[in-house]
Amino acid sequence: VQLQASGGGLVQPGGSLRLSCAASGSIFRINVMGWYRQAPGKQRELVAVDANLGRTNYADSVKGRLTISRDNARNTVYLQMNSLKPDDTAVYYCNAFGLTGSGYSTYWGQGTQVTVSS
Repeated sequence: VQLQASGGGLVQPGGSLRLSCAASGSIFRINVMGWYRQAPGKQRELVAVDANLGRTNYADSVKGRLTISRDNARNTVYLQMNSLKPDDTAVYYCNAFGLTGSGYSTYWGQGTQVTVSS
């Protein structure tokens, strides 16, 4: 199973970006998809997760500005990022937890850089 993330880049404070992450390979069902981020010198932290059926969870620091969504037919998760702040600068990683022929496993994408700067 592979996760391919895209959509990062450089944006000014107050701007917007949309990240995408598509899962491919032999996965029967994806239970949870999410986004994490890691800023320089800091630990990786949860940004948002989507467990289907409207069950989402966000870090307090992004509530009201970032929105996670899924397209289950495409095994893709999105992160719409609005009103971006310099503190949002980090490498963003997508994550998926689901069922394969080997049982339940967690998978990570390669990361995409988001830089918020004027």
